[in-house]
Amino acid sequence: MAQIIALSRFLHLQHPLRAVLGMAAEVERIVGDHLIKGVISVPHGIQKTLHNHGKENMLLENNSRITVMEGAKNNLPDADAQKSAECIRELASGLTEKDLLLVLISGGGSALLPAPAPPMSLQEKQDVTRKLAAAGATIQELNTVRRALSLLKGGSLAQCAKPAQVVALILSDVIGDPLDLIASGPTVRSDFKPEEVWAILDRYKLSYSLPSSMNEVLSKARPHYGSQVQEQPEEVQDHVLNVVIGSNTIALECASRKAVELGLRPIILSPGVCGDVHSVARLYGLLSRFACFPEKETPPELAAEILQLGPEVGVESWDLCRTINMLVEERKEDWGVTCLLAGGEPTVQLTGKGRGGRNQELALRVGLELSSDEVKSGAVFLSGGTDGQDGPTEAAGALTDGELMKEAMSQGLDIDGFLTNNDSFTFFSQLSEGQWLLKPGLTGTNVMDVHAMLLPPSPQRDFQ
Repeated sequence: MAQIIALSRFLHLQHPLRAVLGMAAEVERIVGDHLIKGVISVPHGIQKTLHNHGKENMLLENNSRITVMEGAKNNLPDADAQKSAECIRELASGLTEKDLLLVLISGGGSALLPAPAPPMSLQEKQDVTRKLAAAGATIQELNTVRRALSLLKGGSLAQCAKPAQVVALILSDVIGDPLDLIASGPTVRSDFKPEEVWAILDRYKLSYSLPSSMNEVLSKARPHYGSQVQEQPEEVQDHVLNVVIGSNTIALECASRKAVELGLRPIILSPGVCGDVHSVARLYGLLSRFACFPEKETPPELAAEILQLGPEVGVESWDLCRTINMLVEERKEDWGVTCLLAGGEPTVQLTGKGRGGRNQELALRVGLELSSDEVKSGAVFLSGGTDGQDGPTEAAGALTDGELMKEAMSQGLDIDGFLTNNDSFTFFSQLSEGQWLLKPGLTGTNVMDVHAMLLPPSPQRDFQ
């Protein structure tokens, strides 16, 4: 391995929120002169943003051997991103068996790695994917078509690098960490069959309205044309190592260890929380309510309602049952303060034009749940984005507790009005001069959101 490293070339590509520059800078510090050359494709304006936020440690040195290329303005593939992809492909294609290609990947990287198969243009590829999305195609269907039309996605980047060894270090911002979906899996061999692409296009009645260039690219994949069926790229796993180095699961495990250090009793609910924030907030309200009841006084319908919510919020029944059982044990053994941890990526239905994000809106809605007359648990809830930013605001999220409604009313704040306008950031900014907002600054990573709810020990709870 030492011999390979000494002759290695490193390619760095990653998209979302400011992570790739920090990763690339750290890699260069670690490997030193073993680094021969690198290319990173990063979001438009990211270097200036990091500099303005005082994150110089995430920027490359002036004498760096890594070329930084910005593109994908507004998170959309563009000519600059396509040029970056071409440079990345050129670097990978020139490697030998003596080289090692290091690929840094995170979710959202698809926009920064557009490489439409010729003679198709980037605009033509975008038009087809937009039509599919408008017709109701699923994310899986969209990714199947994108991979078929790309020179780099679906394992094709790793194939370009053969015979070099490829090591991909991956930050996952997708629930379940499916490697083929994170940045459309440039180092993960795609298992789709060519005819599946045409089946998707047929399903949405797009097969006969494609540009001629796309027909040319896909013609080999249509068996009844009589042409040779397009073969899958040859197996790439023998020279590729894909490693998830950051994920929501890892973040929750680290948070759990920190909770133990602080004298708390951690319970990890799930790293896959999703669905509408209304339902997610309801789940946390129900769990808080369940935890506050003495064991023999817990209404039997409470656990049933928690389990019923599971499918709506992406939490498996066994995870809910495990959590409920641990909360029961906590009451029996008096473990002290419980720290309930979860993560994922809930969604918000936009009904207004205010400022906010899913974490702040979730915190606001959970605060309403905790403020209800039924709940007197003394719980404290936090929801935050691991990248340090929640929506178009300078906050990562917010904290809340059962005093939220009372505090808001005393300050003349109409919670329902702020929620209707999706204006949770303005609400928390005005509430007690913004002291409930979570503002850690940019973190240099992105593994979705983390939720934490502190549940005081049973003897301190007010059972009403």
